[in-house]
Amino acid sequence: MFFPISHADINPIYLAIIGFLIGILGGFFGVGGSFIAGPALRLMGVDWNYAVGTDLAHIVGKSIVAAKQHRALGNVDLKLGLIMALGTIGGAECGAQLIQALKRSGHVNTVVSYVAIVVYTGIAAFMLWESQKTLRTYKSPSKISGGIDPKKDRSAFGPVTRTIQRLKIWPMIALPTSGITISLWTIVLVAFVGGLFSGFLGGGAGYIRMPSMVYVLGVPTHLAVGTDLFEIVISASYGTITHAIKGNVDILIALVMHTGAVIGAQIGVVATQYFTGPKIRLAFVPLPLIGAAIVIYTLMTGHKL
Repeated sequence: MFFPISHADINPIYLAIIGFLIGILGGFFGVGGSFIAGPALRLMGVDWNYAVGTDLAHIVGKSIVAAKQHRALGNVDLKLGLIMALGTIGGAECGAQLIQALKRSGHVNTVVSYVAIVVYTGIAAFMLWESQKTLRTYKSPSKISGGIDPKKDRSAFGPVTRTIQRLKIWPMIALPTSGITISLWTIVLVAFVGGLFSGFLGGGAGYIRMPSMVYVLGVPTHLAVGTDLFEIVISASYGTITHAIKGNVDILIALVMHTGAVIGAQIGVVATQYFTGPKIRLAFVPLPLIGAAIVIYTLMTGHKL
């Protein structure tokens, strides 16, 4: 099927399957899945600027479905999500402007590819190290007094998290749902960085923001997943609009991917109830590596499949 906006010829079944898989990832990990969607579209010959904008467009509907499910399960901190949305929108606009600058210079595919490889690999390596360390500490959660409540599981908290939480930079924000009190500027900074990657690499940048919410802000994993999805609904909507204005969205591709994504999202949400926080983080590790491998392949071959 030919998509005239991005000038790409892609099998719609391929797009629906990719959307379905990304829907599962979004519901389970609280991420937009751009580390798979972007490389998967690039693999089919879609330029990075279209891959980024189209990915943002398709995840909005999927994230609404998944966030609603997580909200029903009590996994969303609305106050935190609304505050983060403000920082994310600013970062997303900066990322979109960088894409425009690279598009004008003719280097968008090369530069974004290399950045994606470094970011995806780095995140996977860090989360592999942390989750394995945590699982060694908690080999048998059931043996700990009363077990581990997933919504209060703070096993990922290390000295960096505790140090950041002790910073008293006004104004301080109390987040009863997440069980933390932290500086507003820390929240905004984490959100801005996530938004920057969202606008630059596509998706909701949950691969940056979800780990940051856990390791930097100190939000329990299950709440980080649900809250990130809620925040993605707002930030990805803005990202879609700003990229659409710049001509970077192929809405037809986004709609085909969305048909699979809304089904997968509901499956992913239900699955989170059967895993502890460290296991969710460990299961996340191979996914950015898959995305990095696809990007490396496209760089090495110089053409689509």
